[in-house]
Amino acid sequence: MLPVDALAAAPSPIRRDAEGVARVGGTRVRLESVICAFEAGCAAEVILRKYPSVGLADIERVIAYYLSRREEVQAYMEARRRVEIEVQQENAARFPSVGVRERLLARHAWTRSTRPHAEDTSDGEYDQR
Repeated sequence: MLPVDALAAAPSPIRRDAEGVARVGGTRVRLESVICAFEAGCAAEVILRKYPSVGLADIERVIAYYLSRREEVQAYMEARRRVEIEVQQENAARFPSVGVRERLLARHAWTRSTRPHAEDTSDGEYDQR
């Protein structure tokens, strides 16, 4: 028979980083990445293949945590989605995509005109000859 101490729950592998994002273990893998994979039907072993930096035991503990606190985790994930949408909207307002192609083409033409011996290579870099 196992001692009672052996049955004590392992510490949670979920930690919050400086920005308040829940991460799994000592990795940069977000809690929602593991939960979304689980909700999509992935077994813990499949999630491990997707995120090899996270240990199998941590993945299993995250899933167990989620199953025992589903509403709390879903509320956290919804709050994170709202933050992501706000950031996307702020970025779209600060850096409009209208005219990006034209600006890039103009920059390319200017670079070619100021570097007459530069030849365009296949990887987009210039070869000075």
